[in-house]
Amino acid sequence: MVSFVTEKKQNLNLLSRIASGDGHGENSSYFDGWKAYEENPFHPIDRPDGVIQMGLAENQLCGDVMRKWVLKHPEASICTEQGLNGFSDIAIFQDYHGLPEFRQAVAKFMEKTRNNRVKFDPDRIVMSGGATGAHETVAFCLANPGDGFLVPTPYYPGFDRDLRWRTGVNLVPVTCHSSDGFKITVEALEAAYEKARESNIPVKGLLMTNPSNPLGTTLDRECLKSLVKFTNEKKIHLIADEIYAATTFGQSEFISVAEVIEEIEDCNRDLIHIVYSLSKDMGLPGFRVGIVYSYNDRVVQIARKMSSFGLVSSQTQHLIAKMLSDEDFVDEFIRESKLRLAARHAELTTGLDGLGIGWLKAEAGLFLWMDLRNLLKTATFDSETELWRVIIHQVKLNVSPGGSFHCHEPGWFRVCFANMDHKTMETALERIRVFTSQLEEETKPMASTTMMAKKKKKCWQSNLRLSFNDKRRFDDGFFSPHSPVPPSPLVRAQT
Repeated sequence: MVSFVTEKKQNLNLLSRIASGDGHGENSSYFDGWKAYEENPFHPIDRPDGVIQMGLAENQLCGDVMRKWVLKHPEASICTEQGLNGFSDIAIFQDYHGLPEFRQAVAKFMEKTRNNRVKFDPDRIVMSGGATGAHETVAFCLANPGDGFLVPTPYYPGFDRDLRWRTGVNLVPVTCHSSDGFKITVEALEAAYEKARESNIPVKGLLMTNPSNPLGTTLDRECLKSLVKFTNEKKIHLIADEIYAATTFGQSEFISVAEVIEEIEDCNRDLIHIVYSLSKDMGLPGFRVGIVYSYNDRVVQIARKMSSFGLVSSQTQHLIAKMLSDEDFVDEFIRESKLRLAARHAELTTGLDGLGIGWLKAEAGLFLWMDLRNLLKTATFDSETELWRVIIHQVKLNVSPGGSFHCHEPGWFRVCFANMDHKTMETALERIRVFTSQLEEETKPMASTTMMAKKKKKCWQSNLRLSFNDKRRFDDGFFSPHSPVPPSPLVRAQT
């Protein structure tokens, strides 16, 4: 009788290596956290003890602004009475160049999110199915299986899927340190470059994310110049992921690589490529609008042909072209988004500060980089994983551990804050307060500060029992009783 395991192996042998392998990268605590949320999603009424999704980098804070525009402009959709006249023209086959008005609107929007300091040519706009498809397209254009891209750490776990799974490309980590805010240095780039060469991995490019996911930091002008010069000198490509360009707030400033190359004499622009999308800046991940913008003519030509495998629907192009061409709306949306992101960031960081929890100072993105190193039993990733399991299974918060972002220092966690309403954020902060309060209670008998720290690290590994029914929740003034974000019908984050 054939065993189940043997039968499973035989079935896998009928499939390709890609289909039967695990190269998708889902074997990660980052994706495990999503699975835990999907099995037990939080709902304030139906499932108040469920897992709160803080692992989804999605901007839902300005949904009301978006809905207001859609209601005001029914003609933007070919599926309404007001827009029906355009149905036949839009519904028929469209080639992979994309609608001209779509490319023009996206180019203008990219300029606006960069404070109109640069110009983008609509003829270089190549569309793709989200940033995921855009990254894979760029990887296919620039590298062969076995080649490598340098990627500063920590970096988005999805890159292991987007750039590696089907392309066979290697990602070579560039180690950055918390001691200097995880800045990218030429020394770190050189070290990673040499290590790749010693491992017989031909380096074809450097991929950098600006603003950073998961750090929420932005690269300054001098750093960007050093990256351009480094890649030019090595004759390798520079891929700039700028999908969080419009998520800066406070005193933070976003500078695009498109601006910097204008200031570098004899820059080889054939080596410069930008990945963009509307998922983060506009809060439209479901529309799957990804963009490849390359200064290399051949890359533009080939990427456009490859886009046949992941085009943006013409109906979506039509709607986006109408929306982004409304400059008053775009100005209002960007302005309001920055204000609400700043307010939500302040709400979360004020709560964390009051609980003595550290975080990396940054003012961009839809998340922050939380420092829980002092709660680790030992400075190891095994200890980080143990703490993460307590947080997700008992505290019931899906925060993503730094190890899944290839951070080389254990104890950091990414916390997303823009994918939920105000009440859910309050509940998340309350759960953190209950967790830390229990730690403090268990350390009170310890007189010595050193002994207290050791006890605090150990106590969360015991049979932790948390209660989220404390009715005194925000009476102490730790958390804001008011939210700048209007109530949303989305009472929990949707995956």
